[in-house]
Amino acid sequence: MSELVTKSASELAELIKSKEVSSKEVTETFFDRATDLNHLTLSYLHLNRETALAAAEAADKAQSEGKSLSPLHGVPIAMKDVLATQDAPSTAGSKILEGWIPPYDATVTKKVRAAGMPIIGKTNMDEFAMGSSTEFSAYGPSKNPWDLTRIPGGSGGGSSSAVSGHLAPLATGSDTGGSIRYPAAVTGSVGAKPTYGAVSRYGVIALASSLDQIGPVANTVLDAALLQDVIAGYDPMDSTSIVESLGSMADAVRTADITGLKVGVVKQLSSDGFQPGVKACFDDTVAKLSAAGAEVVEVDCPSFEYAVAAYYLILPAEASSNLARYDSVRFGMRVMPEGNPTIERVMAATREAGFGPEVKRRIILGTYALSSGYYDAYYGSAQKVRTLIQQDLAAAFSKADVLVTPTAPTTAFKLGEKLDDPLAMYLNDIATIPANLAGIPGISVPNGLAHEDSLPSGVQILAPAKQDAQMYRVASLIEQMYVGEWGAPLISKVPVLEAQNG
Repeated sequence: MSELVTKSASELAELIKSKEVSSKEVTETFFDRATDLNHLTLSYLHLNRETALAAAEAADKAQSEGKSLSPLHGVPIAMKDVLATQDAPSTAGSKILEGWIPPYDATVTKKVRAAGMPIIGKTNMDEFAMGSSTEFSAYGPSKNPWDLTRIPGGSGGGSSSAVSGHLAPLATGSDTGGSIRYPAAVTGSVGAKPTYGAVSRYGVIALASSLDQIGPVANTVLDAALLQDVIAGYDPMDSTSIVESLGSMADAVRTADITGLKVGVVKQLSSDGFQPGVKACFDDTVAKLSAAGAEVVEVDCPSFEYAVAAYYLILPAEASSNLARYDSVRFGMRVMPEGNPTIERVMAATREAGFGPEVKRRIILGTYALSSGYYDAYYGSAQKVRTLIQQDLAAAFSKADVLVTPTAPTTAFKLGEKLDDPLAMYLNDIATIPANLAGIPGISVPNGLAHEDSLPSGVQILAPAKQDAQMYRVASLIEQMYVGEWGAPLISKVPVLEAQNG
């Protein structure tokens, strides 16, 4: 394995800047590794060597002319298949969009290209981002590089397995209820969900428009911060885009200081229901923060008890509306039934063949929740709970600068273990959902290996809306505590895939 693939994105950027290596050399190294090992991890749905190397050559040319386009200039990246790319298929993990190439780039895609970052490929995901394990991808599940019999989280398991398995130094993800942070936790990587509206959603294949947010998946907190700096910013094409700048996340990481820090431990997310090893890792993190001088306080968020139930009414309702566009007429798959092919029959046949079981389940649930006579009882009530959660968080942040929780209740579970139990699958997001309902930023940072199975655990840091810099600052402090203990980011210790190759 080349030493290049174990380096962080910031280290690679410095090597490229100093011309010790070229962007083409780095991109080729990651591309070759992805090509060789993707059959093990199924991290990628689409790889395009020609366009990746062309972009790398362009980055090298700009570098030779003294034009550094960004702090990540020349560093390759993997893109979750929920983002539109006009030079590669964008399927959202669904058969209904198989082979569809958009006529335009998503804003995030444009920003990545403008930053001089070659795109290695499009990563695997649960269909339309509906899932917590990537097992609902129409193209097969991604695998966790720590243990190929286990899930890498979802819906962005392709991005997390690509970064964790050193098949990419960076990746983008989308987070609707934890789909960046949960995969990061179970693969020992770093994943951040920015404040809602901080990163444009234009060109993102929508799941639930009031919850979706694009964010970074990375080896280190600094890498994630650098990538958020690249993809964030106001976009007039997105009506929910935040106009004001939230500042530099990378600067926040570099000036991290624990002086006067107040850390809130959420009462509802720090006791029952968590795997003992995960709980032990979390308690260790809190103890480290306290020993370093942070003031640790317990905060009460009673409405969190209803967060999962509210989320799984709001999300399906919005998904039911968003997925109505897949009607067999405008784009995507079209199935012609036998007999009289009326538009209604063609649409029904196409959606039956093109959508997977989880997508169908959520469309049915969402349509029911929005139906006449049930709207107020279900969708309306869920929105009221959403307001209560926002109020609970506001009260908690009046007592603490940031909140910390375990990111996930358990380490990565076995493939197939929860496929027949949707409710058990939904509970994986118990700690991450509140951030999406409130629109606040959250990040998951590795905080050890659970003692039962030696698999990664993660700690989640939440901050008030638009205070992403504060979130990154504390995440960096926690990372430094553990890097000092481990000698390197946890991801550097991932089991070597080559041992299982062949």
